[in-house]
Amino acid sequence: MKVILVNGSPRKEGCTYTALMEIAGALEKQGVESEVFQLGTEPVRGCIACGKCWELGKCVFDDDRANELAAKIAAADGLVVGSPVYYSGPNGALCAMLDRVFYSSAKNFRHKPAACIVSCRRGGASAAFDRLNKYFTISQMPVVSSQYWNVVHGFTPDDVRKDLEGLQIMRTLGNNMAWLLKNIEAGNPPPAAETERMFTSFPDGK
Repeated sequence: MKVILVNGSPRKEGCTYTALMEIAGALEKQGVESEVFQLGTEPVRGCIACGKCWELGKCVFDDDRANELAAKIAAADGLVVGSPVYYSGPNGALCAMLDRVFYSSAKNFRHKPAACIVSCRRGGASAAFDRLNKYFTISQMPVVSSQYWNVVHGFTPDDVRKDLEGLQIMRTLGNNMAWLLKNIEAGNPPPAAETERMFTSFPDGK
């Protein structure tokens, strides 16, 4: 079993990474492999709503790492997305990539357990946390929870290491992810989708 840990921070080993490593350690103790996908600092395109992904099965743009990430999530058993908090929201580059990854490939993520974590110095965490969770809840991905909202606080990695409650929340999340993955592996298959997908758009204004 394998979980992809997305570090949505431009800093390779900053606060978000520190929190993700706490999850990785908990997963490892439960016999679950993890891999970090580093967003980095290269430019990321936003979705242009061209619709080509429905034809190609992937995003039409191949000049950043969105399609690489989509393939890694599809091949993995679970997903954790981490982000720093900017103006009470996740990193904009991360959201630009996730918009394209999920719009083009969410059909490949159904029933994979997922969670998000956020790192902030002081405030804005709950709004960023809520924003990221929406990718999962619209994609039929079971959301893995912890003992509190998945947040660490600190301005530096050393600060985060002093947030004992935050680190415990990360470990609990890792343990819960491993538990759910093992239960899925040993249990019943997921429910089948209804044959016809319904779309309500009210074209007549009714």
